[in-house]
Amino acid sequence: MKNTILTEALEMKAFLINHRRWLHGHAETGFDLNETKAYVRRVLEEAGCVVSDCGRCGLVTTIGNPQKGACFLLRADMDALPIREESDADYACTTGNMHACGHDLHTAMLLGAAWILKKHEHELNGSVRLMFQPAEEIFGGARDMIENGILDGTDAGMMLHVSTGIPIPAGTLLIAPPGVSAPAADYFSICVHGKGCHGSAPQEGIDALTAAAHILIALQEINSRELGIHDAAMITIGTMNAGSAANAIADSAVMGGTIRCFDEDIRAKLKQRIEEISSGIASAFRSSANVTFDSSCPTLMNDPSLCDFTERCLADLLGPDKALAAAKLNPSGKPSAGGSEDFAYVSHKIPIVMVSLAAGEPVEGHVFPLHHPKATFDESAMPHGTAGLAYMAISYLQNH
Repeated sequence: MKNTILTEALEMKAFLINHRRWLHGHAETGFDLNETKAYVRRVLEEAGCVVSDCGRCGLVTTIGNPQKGACFLLRADMDALPIREESDADYACTTGNMHACGHDLHTAMLLGAAWILKKHEHELNGSVRLMFQPAEEIFGGARDMIENGILDGTDAGMMLHVSTGIPIPAGTLLIAPPGVSAPAADYFSICVHGKGCHGSAPQEGIDALTAAAHILIALQEINSRELGIHDAAMITIGTMNAGSAANAIADSAVMGGTIRCFDEDIRAKLKQRIEEISSGIASAFRSSANVTFDSSCPTLMNDPSLCDFTERCLADLLGPDKALAAAKLNPSGKPSAGGSEDFAYVSHKIPIVMVSLAAGEPVEGHVFPLHHPKATFDESAMPHGTAGLAYMAISYLQNH
């Protein structure tokens, strides 16, 4: 079976590239994926799949017999980023959006896996549920689909994400270590309320901008004075907006930031301290502050037994040099990346494993990182990703 799956995936290279390039050129963001969703639905239906809506903009199809054996979940995220593309690709998106995180590859690879799984449907010892998800970049899509039943009856799951800048050949699959492999993330805003007045008479007002500046500086002290040496966490203030005239005291100031951390207890502590520091400093400057936590996701947890099974399964498929355990490449166990992933919501419901696919493509000798307007990807890696998805699902059902 493994040779058949790999051969079929390699023979789909043109199929995968064509679908990936269409998706890339029609990049859409968040939950507004009208063209993308219609396209994915059509390709799945052409494979003979019965496709259903799930939540605000998700799609789901199940291949196999849900009444027989286990149910394994495979996820692909479909949304892009609001980044204006600066690559030289002739299929580049011109709408001001860009698949700079590789979600177009993820979707195309899962479409390929759907065709393979559908072809071997009668051989499946159970069922495979395919989750085509919107709004990963804003941490909303997975939670929305969970609330609308995507996980009902599922036993375990896998997600695949392309990676750039890792020193392994394109097409190599990297299995995440057991435990936390992606940090929790919280977006927040702090609005400081003061009282505006003429700049020549500051005593008549309350300067919201000054209070906000002191809050910003104080928040930087949390890492250096309230966290231990092993408490990996980060607070970033990325925006500050206040005032509209150089000769006026600002009556309000708004800051926007994020929290990233690998421990849920530390995450709760950081959120509490941001509120306490903001409120306390604002009060000291005769103003007030409101902290609002917006989109977020928890830590992504990889199931130990599923990680071990995945390593053995993918090494059996591709060979030990093309399927590597991240834990063996990074024996220190320290987190090597800080990007968050909203499949984390799924990881707190069922056992999951996160797998990375090396797919960085050098441009003039330089590999641009994910989310960069010049990021490009090595499309030759895609058949390995498709084969990995399909074979992992088939193997899990055979062994569970």
